[in-house]
Amino acid sequence: MGKKVKKEAEPFSKDVFDPLPIESKTAATAVLMLSSPEEEVLAKACEAIHKFAEKGDENKTSLMCLGAIEPLSRLISHEDKTVRRNAVMALGIMASNNEVKKCLKKLDVIPAVISKLSPEENVVVHEFATLCLTSLSVDFCYKVQILEHKGLEPLIQLLSSPDPDVKKNSVECIFNLVQDFQNRAAVQQLNGLPPLLELLRSEFPVIQQLALRTIENITTDSETRVAFRNVQGFDRILEILGTKEFSDLHEGTLKVISNCLEDSQSMQLIQMMGGLEQLLQFVGTSTLPEAQANAVKAIARMAQSGENRKILHERNVEKTLTDLLMQENESVRTAACQAVATVSKNLSSRDTFRSLDAIKPIVQLLNSEGSELRMAAAEALSGLTNDNNLNAYAIHDAEGDKLLVQQLRDSCTGAAVYAASVLTNMASQEELRRSILAHEAMPALVELLHSTDNNILISATQAVASLACDAEARMELRNVGGLSPLVQLLKSINAEIRRNASWAISVCANDEITALELCNAGALEILQEINLSPNRNNKFSELALQKLLDSNMSLKYSLTGHLSASDITTDGFYDPGQIRMGHQVPTLEEISKQVVNKHRATIAVNGKPLDQFITKEPDDCKQDSPTETTASSVLSSKRSSKTPSKMKGKGNKEDEKRKDEDEYKPQPEMVVEEAWSLPYDAAFHNLVKEAVESITPLQDVVKMYTALAMLVCDAMGGQVEPEKLHDFLWELHISELKFEACSNIVLIGKIKKGTYFHRALLYKVLADRIGLSCSLIRGEYNRAWNEIFITSPKKTYGYSQPECYIIDLMHQPGNLMKSNSPAALAYHTI
Repeated sequence: MGKKVKKEAEPFSKDVFDPLPIESKTAATAVLMLSSPEEEVLAKACEAIHKFAEKGDENKTSLMCLGAIEPLSRLISHEDKTVRRNAVMALGIMASNNEVKKCLKKLDVIPAVISKLSPEENVVVHEFATLCLTSLSVDFCYKVQILEHKGLEPLIQLLSSPDPDVKKNSVECIFNLVQDFQNRAAVQQLNGLPPLLELLRSEFPVIQQLALRTIENITTDSETRVAFRNVQGFDRILEILGTKEFSDLHEGTLKVISNCLEDSQSMQLIQMMGGLEQLLQFVGTSTLPEAQANAVKAIARMAQSGENRKILHERNVEKTLTDLLMQENESVRTAACQAVATVSKNLSSRDTFRSLDAIKPIVQLLNSEGSELRMAAAEALSGLTNDNNLNAYAIHDAEGDKLLVQQLRDSCTGAAVYAASVLTNMASQEELRRSILAHEAMPALVELLHSTDNNILISATQAVASLACDAEARMELRNVGGLSPLVQLLKSINAEIRRNASWAISVCANDEITALELCNAGALEILQEINLSPNRNNKFSELALQKLLDSNMSLKYSLTGHLSASDITTDGFYDPGQIRMGHQVPTLEEISKQVVNKHRATIAVNGKPLDQFITKEPDDCKQDSPTETTASSVLSSKRSSKTPSKMKGKGNKEDEKRKDEDEYKPQPEMVVEEAWSLPYDAAFHNLVKEAVESITPLQDVVKMYTALAMLVCDAMGGQVEPEKLHDFLWELHISELKFEACSNIVLIGKIKKGTYFHRALLYKVLADRIGLSCSLIRGEYNRAWNEIFITSPKKTYGYSQPECYIIDLMHQPGNLMKSNSPAALAYHTI
């Protein structure tokens, strides 16, 4: 054997770096390590960052400030499984921080996170990827991104994961997503209901609750409710409801049932399964107030359907709800009252509740300390009194009208709204209306008219309209300053408020004095403006305007150019000429203060003497003005001088309250006030006297019309041939009368040369005084005419239909021309 030779050691490779164990005690170093090309370094850095972030929110913010988010967002897609897993764990923990969420928005991280939900990834990656999405999905922006990048489908698949943390995170993320209605339908379309229902069997309560809350949310969608029935969702839900061990799930279960019972098919199904009896039994026997309250809410939701209300009535639901009104728990009583309101949409149920003596305890609940319960009680009474006078009387018998008036001043908006609604329902009965007003409902309602809440204004205006249907109520409304805010509500941008305010004004305008006050407050001009608008006018605004015009013939004729046979003129009537709708008609007093001008004269009527002083006498004095004028003269003396209530100073409140009443009400002592008055027209007085003496004795109505025409023609210059109209210098005559009186107002009796419109006006005011029916119509170019209806006897028997005629007052006095005949058209047109 040869001699052994010692082997020389092989030299180390020059390009190989010896392994270097690194131990870092600062987060900054770990963040720097995220840029390392070595997988082992990256894995350890991500793991260290994950552990550091777990310790608190401040650590997450610190890591973000050190720049950890961007490299972590890249590393969750790293090729190495360990690096990828640790990066997902770190990002999943950090995503719960609000500042981190904002930072991630700039990095478009959602697609990468969703990709980690694939079956190829391990369960730890699934856990922290779903955790990350759960944190981000509370933000609407991220919800949209998750849906757009198809993240919902893998989340639904992970509901069946063997890992409870993955299940919990996945269902929680889905719960966040379905807060947006688009995602609700998507869950159903992706067959998400079966795995959600399966999670109700989980041994972990938090998973059960999240699954139940998600089902509750998605069953608000109608298509999802159909799918819920198809996958036997009711079986599982009713099973939970019948299991005492699942009492913590009963509240949510009842909410699901409540959602599903909105449609009749679900109602029929649950009834077939015995669920309705189970639900009603649960209401009566449950010892958990919150669950009991939710069961009642389910019944209320069920009763939204008319078909369902019939079924519930057959099951004697009224008895169940009446018993609950006696419960001590406030939430149960509140839910019971709300259910009573809904069930009462069934007419038979309203009567049943009364027979069960349910109304009195509901009335007593108006005294409750809790505002929500008071509101619910008022809501129940509103439903019970809708088109049911017997229930309205039952509330009165329980002294509920006083409590309801108190609710009008309740700080709880809803209580005031429903209380006003109940009072509106009760006010249809005169006895109840008087009782309500006696409890000072009108001042309380006027306070509500100043509210900025639309629901309050809608209910308050309805109540005012319902209560102000007698003179005393309207006087009180005036005295407490209710007219001005009512008029201002006509300007509301809310259509229902405008409509109700118009309705209230149309009711108030039945009272002449109130109508005048409304005109003073600007109602006439506002209503004209509303009715000229195609978008804002309504039948109530048209009615209100008509009522106001009917209260003042002068305004009506000036604005509309038409007075019907039923529009009776009185002393104080005046014609200032045609005024366009939307423009204010000047009062006589305003016209009297104008300097004499060349414009058209205002023709006025006053056939009864009037002193220059308005005298207010003791108790037996009439309320009318001394001229017995109704609308016109009072308006003339008041419209230009009345100060709106909101401009008044802080004087004596009682005096302010009685101001309007005192202007009409007799005073205990003689008070003399100087005021402008329309001069007495002796000539017109004599014409009235002559008409009464010479025309009223006539038996034939045609002869009466003709004789009156002759009287008017003779008084205003006699017969004028058509071709000689240009020689009939009526304009000069009227100008002379104006300068003679030093006024733009000309008394009608003083006109000795009158043309068409003077004569037609005189004919109308004389006819009104002797009981002849005729209309007054204004045309163009100083034309006006009167229409009368005459019934001629038939040749065989009886009478024919009345026919309309125009009577000639100018050319052939007394000649009757059929309306629309060539002769009639020639008379009132040039």
